[in-house]
Amino acid sequence: MEEFFDIVDEHDKVIGTAPRSHCHGDPSLIHRTAHVVVLHPDGQRILLQKRSITKDIQPGKWDTAVGGHLAHGETYEDGARREMSEELGLPRDLPLKFLFRSEIRNEIESENVGVFLLVSEGPFAFQQEEIDEVRFFPREELATHAADFTPNLQRELAELHVRGIF
Repeated sequence: MEEFFDIVDEHDKVIGTAPRSHCHGDPSLIHRTAHVVVLHPDGQRILLQKRSITKDIQPGKWDTAVGGHLAHGETYEDGARREMSEELGLPRDLPLKFLFRSEIRNEIESENVGVFLLVSEGPFAFQQEEIDEVRFFPREELATHAADFTPNLQRELAELHVRGIF
């Protein structure tokens, strides 16, 4: 059965619902996602996920450690907790800190994103249907791999840097 997402206006107010297949391909349908940035406790490494080669958007690219669409009626934080459990096998009750909201706008889709922070060294049991690999990247190694990052990850890393988070 196909997933349905809440559709929101430019002020992030719910104005309807639409199936996932309509949201990916129609950038006029703004929907919500949650991301969780995972930093190692040493503060010098960030966990990234390599998207499965079978993903419909940005296959095989490195991306934020956790990211996923919100289910109908779900809050950003509830979605972040569900996704970190599904994607990395982490308990939902770990301490999350809200960082910021961002927007993804491109020719394929439009998303409003709630970005959260988790400090953890794992262990991680990643969702192999959606993720090919997870690993910590040292800060100084990020520039050498930037071409392999999703555009969203590149923007998110820049925002983390500007805010002094990583």
